[in-house]
Order: sequence, then structure tokens, then C-alpha cells
Amino acid sequence: MELLSVFAHCSNTSVQFRSSLLITLTSVLICTCCVSSKTYIYMECLNLLIQILQDTSDLHHDNFLLRATACECLQELEMCYPTLLSHILEFIGGLWAREISRLHQPYARLHIAVLKNCVYLLALDPGLGDDMKVLLGENTFVNWEADRGSVQIDKDSAILSSFLKAHLVTVPILQTGRDCKDLRSVLSTTLENSFLLTPLCQAAVLQQLMEVVAMVPAVPPSIFRGQLLRMLGSGKVCLLHSTLQMKCAYTDSLFTTDDEVLMLRRLVVLAQHPLLSTPENLFFMDYILHFPENRPINFENGNESSPVLLTTQLAFTLVPTVLNDYATMLARFNLLFLVYQEEGEKEGDDGKGILFLYEHISLLFDIVVKGQTRELVATFFRVVFLFLIYFCHLKVYSNNIADKLCMLYCQKSHLAPQILNLADQASDMFPECNWASGLCRALQDIITVVPPAHFTLADLIWHLKVLTRVAEEEDIPQMSTLRLLSNIVIMPPLSISTDWRLGNIVLGLCRRLMTHPNLYMLFMSLTNILQHLIFCYGDADIQDHARLYYSVLISLSKEKMAEILTRNLIDDDQNAKHSSCIMADTERLTSMLTIHRTEKTVLKLVEVKYSESQTMNKRSLESYKYPTEEQDLPELEAYKAQFKNSFFGSHITLYYQVNQSMCNLSCFNEVFSIHLQFTSQDNNYDKLSDINVPCLFREKAFPVVKLGLKPKLPFPTTLRCSAIFSALNGLTLYTILPDILVFFRQTFQPLAVPTTWRPNAKLHIFEGLWQEIIEEQADNCSTLFCRQLQTGEWVSLVEKHLFPFFVSGSTNESVLKLIFFISPKFHILLKIISEEDAVHFNIATDKCQLLPCFTSFLCNLLTNLPENQ
Repeated sequence: MELLSVFAHCSNTSVQFRSSLLITLTSVLICTCCVSSKTYIYMECLNLLIQILQDTSDLHHDNFLLRATACECLQELEMCYPTLLSHILEFIGGLWAREISRLHQPYARLHIAVLKNCVYLLALDPGLGDDMKVLLGENTFVNWEADRGSVQIDKDSAILSSFLKAHLVTVPILQTGRDCKDLRSVLSTTLENSFLLTPLCQAAVLQQLMEVVAMVPAVPPSIFRGQLLRMLGSGKVCLLHSTLQMKCAYTDSLFTTDDEVLMLRRLVVLAQHPLLSTPENLFFMDYILHFPENRPINFENGNESSPVLLTTQLAFTLVPTVLNDYATMLARFNLLFLVYQEEGEKEGDDGKGILFLYEHISLLFDIVVKGQTRELVATFFRVVFLFLIYFCHLKVYSNNIADKLCMLYCQKSHLAPQILNLADQASDMFPECNWASGLCRALQDIITVVPPAHFTLADLIWHLKVLTRVAEEEDIPQMSTLRLLSNIVIMPPLSISTDWRLGNIVLGLCRRLMTHPNLYMLFMSLTNILQHLIFCYGDADIQDHARLYYSVLISLSKEKMAEILTRNLIDDDQNAKHSSCIMADTERLTSMLTIHRTEKTVLKLVEVKYSESQTMNKRSLESYKYPTEEQDLPELEAYKAQFKNSFFGSHITLYYQVNQSMCNLSCFNEVFSIHLQFTSQDNNYDKLSDINVPCLFREKAFPVVKLGLKPKLPFPTTLRCSAIFSALNGLTLYTILPDILVFFRQTFQPLAVPTTWRPNAKLHIFEGLWQEIIEEQADNCSTLFCRQLQTGEWVSLVEKHLFPFFVSGSTNESVLKLIFFISPKFHILLKIISEEDAVHFNIATDKCQLLPCFTSFLCNLLTNLPENQ
């Protein structure tokens, strides 16, 4: 009612404000039960929207925005409460027919939405009869006024609200028994006038009309026939999308074969049109891959496939060039691969199309070899992967591609991760071709024939990683790899090497060779290599791991060794009993050296009581040594002189108890070497230092830690906390603690005044700061906050919650003065004065940004919220 009153008294010239009020009224109606309960407020709001909708007295811009807003509000109500406006359907249609401004578009959307919901209502309730006059005739605005209390809200409105997402075959059917001449007339008129709408509005209207036609079998899909040529000739994505939606829904009942060919040719043209942007070209390319055919031959749940009518001659225009951007190039390759996929099996083609595509890949390979951008390299590998997906069975091309990849690796060994990833993906998707194994064998050959002296350190690292992947192939002999590895290990640069990374790569290759099926042929050479690493390598960690591998190699059978080395996770206790003593010690050592993450929260930080924390902060400030050379200054100037020291008052110390959470596992009864790490969610505070806690025992008192915050702006914040600690079982664990909320009231500190000053020094400083804040206008501000309180209530409030900040002589005075020091150098001054009508809280601060936070704190305090809010 208050919003309606504001709207009634608002000036007609305040169009923007009145429009915002209409949106607010509509939001309130939707979010409350006013519509479903048909309250008086709902009737008044709906009458107001209808009156604005038909008010055409002002043809200029003053009333235009208000009517457009009212139309959108009614449409939103109709979407949330289907059939709400069904009694004024003809009235809305009349407004649309008479409208000559740009408003005919929102009028059209509103009219079609109401019409669709009305048809849906008639389809759900056969008792309404088959007379379409109930739907389209004799329901003027006057009749709606008389029958507005009889508006029915369909119980299935949730189904109708999601109607756009439903498939057309699931909609209810309107069994009319008549020709539905009135409905067809309305639909025909709407379609004829649709060319006046913007493309987006046309698409929305056509979507609604398709749903209406789907519910009324008496209206054939051919009603859209007259609009197809105009829509196909458009370059707007939304209109072509609507056309393809019609084709998907009606297929050959609306589109002939000639129409299908025309549409496909149109998509091919638009996919390469130079005046369209790259995203639009790619969009039409995707349409071709998901083209809704009248008679699809290979339809697999909407997967990408080339249309039957897309011939090689038509697709030839989409051949990629080096001038295309990378996304367009990849999309065109993908489409052409689909088109030419079965060309090699066709009579008379001789695979010329596939050869043509392979030549394009060869050209792309030459560009990559000469050195190009990272995006082009990624595009090349993606194109190769697509080519292998479709034509890996053609040995001539797949083997040539493997040869080119080997040539590329010889010149650019840093592309080894991309080549190995391509081999892994090919092995997973089409293992029957053995293409990945052939590529690995070829890479092994070109690496092992080069003398180790010709390797640079970077090339050596990549060669060893490639050979590690080659060792995974069981059918590839590894003698050449082992000879190369032996030559690398015993050559002087590596024998005295201390490179930990290189040593780990060598050990990784040794580990992979230890799991090879032909290990008996590699045994002697592998043991010699491990012994050389044990005695000659310059890194102690590499020596220890080599010693472990050597012990496993000579102590365990091939089966046990393969099982242990290929296992990623530590076995449970039952399986560990069957392992050898050496491996059990190894697993225990590995587990102890690994940081494990806990499934549940083990620790938490509990804030020390607010009053205790304030007392500790007060003592910390009072312990500050006042500079002796400035003791003769006036009190206010002497107080400000303290800030010459950059460390004075710049920190806030919060106190928390390190407590154990609800996790009752015995291994967490005692934890040691707790390392707490903190991160802030904003930039209002400096980086926080880590905190170390020696131990925590469940049965003893919990330790208290000091968390030092250095604020830039002392706003409320959230701190993320994590901890690393050791448990009784010897494991190092990582756990995430609950977030710590730092409230604004935790930044309050008493005034920093040395204890040697006279008792009323704080009061003099208060008066001086108050006067400066009132007079100066830089970043200072003041405000007044009033609240009705009894005398005893506000005095008790000060004594209980705000006494550390009290600077007056006694709480019995008529004016109470309080001062809050906010780190790093801000102040909030508060005067509490009891007047006849209310208690006045006069607030002044030298940092305006702090005023909303303090006002919120004061409101919470006065409304008796819990202390931790």
C-alpha cells in the first residue's frame, strides 16, 4: 500500500522513478502470496498496470517508458502465473493493433504469451468446451473488470512456466472438433505483422506460435510457410535459429527437399561470409553439423554428423586456409573430415578428397616446423587427432603422419608432451590400429641412434621422458633404450652430476623398465646402471632411491615387483602383511614423508572472550614508551606525536584458543608441531604471519595464540585458515580449519594514552579531536543516531559493553563521551545525550568510510543482539 501511495503522489514528470516503482510493485506481487490469494492490493496493482497500458494520451517520450515498463511487468506476471490475463486477451490484442510506436513489440510479446497460456488452459480442461469464442471473443476490458474475481490459477502452472524447455510432443492437445477459424485468423495476422518486429522479438514470437500450433492439431504447420523465404534470406542468427527449430519440429510436413537444400546452401554461405564475425561463422558451422534432416540416415542422439545433402562439391568451399583463424580452421577440418570419411570406399573417388585434406595437414606441418605461435601448434595437433579419429584405418596416411611427428620431434624436442599426449589419446580411442605403438617405436629409433655426446641437457630430459613412455609398450624391445641409458649414466657429465631433476627422470625410466615383461633380458644392464647411480651420483636422495630400486630388483620376483611398482596407493594392512619387509619399510617411509589431507576438520580456532581480548589490547597500548623529547607539548599534540612512529597502533591482536573439533579418533588425542597459515579474502589487511603451536593435548588446557592483524582499512573480513601438524602415528597431516570472521568491533581499542598523564587527559584529547572533526572537511564526517531508551538502559549499556572507551568523569553525567581508537590511526567519537523524546548518539569520525560499520555495530548493540553478532 505504501508503494501504491508513493506512486499516486509522484509527479508525472518523474518517469524513471515511476517505472522503478512499477518494477518494485511487480516484484512484491510475485514474491508474496498476493496473487494466489487475490488480495485487494493485488487487484489495485493489476488495475494500475492495465490503466497505464491503455493510456495513450501522450504520444511523446514522457509516457513511453512508463507504458513499456507496465507491459513488461504484465508479461512477467503472466509468465509466473499462467492464464492470469486470459480474460483480457482480446483487449491486449486490440492495444497491439492500435499501437504505432515502438511499443508494438512488447505488446506483441505480451499478447502471444497470454494466447499460448489460454490455449494451454483449454487443452488441460476439456470442460470449457470447444467454442473458440471463449478464448478470443467477448472478453473486453469491461468484462474483465466484472469477472476479475474469477481468475483461475492453473495448478500445473509450473509445467507451463517451463514449457519452452519441453519437447513439443509432450504438450497437451486441444481437441476442438471445429476449424478454429478465429485462432487461425489471429495466428495469420500475427505472422503477417511479424516483419515489423525486431529480429529478437520475431524469434520470441515465433517460438510461442510454434508451441500454440503444437497444441492445436486443427492449425497445420503450413501456416508458417509464407514466412520461410523471408527468414531464410535473413542473416540474423536468431531468425535462422527459429527456422531450424521449425525444421526440427515439423520436418517434411513444412519443408520440402528443395527447401532443405536451400537451407543447407544458405548455412554453408553464412559459415564463410566475410561480413560476419568469427563467432557467427562458427555458429553456422555448428548448425551444419547438427542439421535437422527430413529423413536422417545416421542419427545418433544429436551427435555431430554431416548431412546427407551436403555433398563434397558443396563442402569444398569450406576448405581451410592459412589465413583462417585457428578456431575456424579447426571447425572446417572437422566438417570436411566428416564429409570425406567414407570417400575412400566410394567407387571412382580413389580417395582424392582424403589426399587433398592430408596435403593441407602437410602444409600446416611445414608452418609449425618453421616456428609459429603456440595457438597454431595446438591447432595442428588437434587437426592431426581429428584426422586419426576418422582415417586411422588408412595405413598410408596414418604412417605418414607418424613420420612427420618424428621429424617434428627431432627439430623441436620441447613438443614431446604434445606428441606423447596424442599417442595416449590415440591408444585409448582406437587401440586396434596400433598407431600409438608404431609412433613410440619410431621415436625410440630416432633417439637411440644419436650419440649421447650430441645431447644438450634440455634434449636429454625430453629424450628420457619419451623413452619412459616407450617402455610402457610391452611389444617394443627395450635393449636399445637400455644401451643408451647405460651410455648416458656412465659418461663423465652425468657421473658427477648433482641435478636432482635429471636423476629423478633417470630413476623413472629405470622403474618403468623394471616392470617390462622382458625384464630377464634387461636384468644385468639395469643392475649395473642402478649400482653406478648408488656410488657415483652426486645427490644423496637419488642415491637412496637407486639403492631402494636395486634392493627391490635383486630381492623380489618379477610378479611381486611389478605389482608393487605399478601401485599408486598404499595397500591396507591386510595386503601389507603379504609384502616383503623391505617394501613395508619403504611404504612406511614414503607415507611419513608425504603430507596427507584429513577428510574431516581436526582443529578449530575459538575466539577468546571479547572483554578479555580488549583488556590485553589495552595493556599492549599502554605499555608503549612515550617519546621523552615531546613531553612538554599540549596533550592533543603530544598524543598525535605518537603516530610519528610507524609501528604505533598499527596492529590489532586477536586471541584464539587452538581447540580440537568433533573428530574423536584416538590418533588425534595428541598432535604436535602445529603450523597455522592464514590468508585474507581482501586487500584491507597486510599479509598475515604463520603461527606455530608446539603441541595440543585433548585432556589439557588448550593453548592460546595471538593473531596479529595490520589493517589498511579496518573493515570486517574473513580469514581462511589451514594447519599442518604431526599425529601420534607419525604421519604429517593437512587440515582446513573453519573460516575466521573478523568483526568490526574487534578493531576497537582504548585511547593510547601513557599512564603518567593526568586523569582527565583523555577528555581533553576527546574535546580537541571533536572540534577538529567538526571544523575540517577532508575525510571527516559526523552524524546523529536516535533511539528511545530508558535512562537506566543506556547507562547500563555503556557500563557493560563500552566502559573501556569511556572518557567522561562519571556515568551519572547528562552527557557521556566515548572515544574508540581504530588501527592504524583513525578515531570514532561518541557523545550520548539523553533528551526528552529519545537518547541522542552523536557520532564523529576522521574516516567517513568507517561510519556505516560503526552505525551497524551500534544498532546491533541497542537491539540486544548476541554479543558475537
